[in-house]
Amino acid sequence: MEYIYAVMLLNKAGKDVSEDNIVAVLKAAGVEADAAKAKSVVAALEGVDIEQVIAESSVAVAAPAAAAPAADSGAAAPAKEEKKEEAAPAADAAAGLGSLF
Repeated sequence: MEYIYAVMLLNKAGKDVSEDNIVAVLKAAGVEADAAKAKSVVAALEGVDIEQVIAESSVAVAAPAAAAPAADSGAAAPAKEEKKEEAAPAADAAAGLGSLF
């Protein structure tokens, strides 16, 4: 995640998003940077318009946040029940694993 933050910082500052710059930003932040990861990030971002991705992400995040207050409390109750149902099989599986020891 810190590599993405470094890319966003470099982009916002108008600097070139390169392996060396990513490593420099991470080192300045006190993070031990991995040159191979920086190279991978730069390769993955080749041809990507970072500003456009940020703009699209902001719209996708804002829409669910705006819809959340409109949801009534009755709709939230089934979600809690589903979580309880999912936890039961996991507890059964854990109990079965305990018998192996």
